[in-house]
Amino acid sequence: MSAQPESDTLKVDGIRLSAVASGVRYTDRMDLVLIEMPKDASVVGAFTQNAFCAAPVQIARQHLLANTPRYFLINTGNANAGTGEAGLVDALRCCQSMADIARVQPDQILPFSTGVIGEPLPVEPILLGIPDAFSGLDERNWFDAATGIMTTDTQPKLASKAIKISGREVAIGGIAKGAGMIKPNMATMLAFVFTDLGIDQSDLDGLLQQSVSQSFNRITVDGDTSTNDACMLVATGQSHNYSSLEAAERATFQRALTDVFRELAMAIIKDAEGGTKFVTVRVENGLDEQECLAVAYTIAESPLVKTAMYAADPNWGRILAAVGRAGVRDFDLSALTIYLGDVCLVVAGELAPDYTEARGQAQMDEDEISIRVDLGRGSHAETVWTSDLSLDYVRINADYRT
Repeated sequence: MSAQPESDTLKVDGIRLSAVASGVRYTDRMDLVLIEMPKDASVVGAFTQNAFCAAPVQIARQHLLANTPRYFLINTGNANAGTGEAGLVDALRCCQSMADIARVQPDQILPFSTGVIGEPLPVEPILLGIPDAFSGLDERNWFDAATGIMTTDTQPKLASKAIKISGREVAIGGIAKGAGMIKPNMATMLAFVFTDLGIDQSDLDGLLQQSVSQSFNRITVDGDTSTNDACMLVATGQSHNYSSLEAAERATFQRALTDVFRELAMAIIKDAEGGTKFVTVRVENGLDEQECLAVAYTIAESPLVKTAMYAADPNWGRILAAVGRAGVRDFDLSALTIYLGDVCLVVAGELAPDYTEARGQAQMDEDEISIRVDLGRGSHAETVWTSDLSLDYVRINADYRT
């Protein structure tokens, strides 16, 4: 993955950002982020499918349908999830306060929260921090904003790309946060991506869904889908506008947009809580997408596989067992091949005749590991990215609320 862009190299016309320390949970830590968009921007979003979706997710969905958003208001340290009617009231109070200062409608504010679940949102610190966040808005504050949305992340996550559409340069840039409670099931924990291209709402939503499916919906740290996941895509129209993109232009833009999404998604895996390994699991020659993903996620979320990765133990039996319990119907083991990096582990359901422990160990000693499974029963392929499972992951999550 390319180096994270600094704040002075990431710019999308029409977007201003700020981050302040309001004291939601910790002192002297940026925890309140504000993002401003032009009044005629197109805004679309994908949200968690967790049935216990947080209050800000519920409000953001409603506001997105009701009006054209002008501001994203994001707090960390408290998820405002599992808080019932009081949580909804608290989220709306924050929206109203922001709307009063910016002189817009309350439903033009989309709230987002991330942090501890089940505790009342500390509204007063947020209300006190909003004026400073508003006065601090600047087109250069990408790095601060990416830092301000972090929780257990160890580094901010930014990505950007510039492309040409009809001879004009178009910018795409975004930030994300996430390190644990990651199996998005629609997006990541929080991601905000922007382009200065003008695209209508319905076309933009299709672009978002396709990019999400090939990035944030292909990562897992621990198999847990957050109550607060949200992924937003904004087209400001500040470079030039299209009522709709021609097929070739749309394909060019889609590829670039997916590249940015995927870079942010991979950054989450590379910053996984306690993670020491970046693991790519690719399943090839399956019957369909569902079958390939079932096998890939069974491997990627197996505690036994993940702890073997952490220990750099080439315990190929754990991978084989995961494939075998993934629910593939009418499985023909004689067609199965499994690779660890470029080393063949399994042929026809048995240990490859030329496999040696030393060759397997050399692959497991790498920081980046790939597992490739050839089902030999179709033509479909899918890739999932994951991390290992370490002692630090247990420690981080055991001590999360202290």
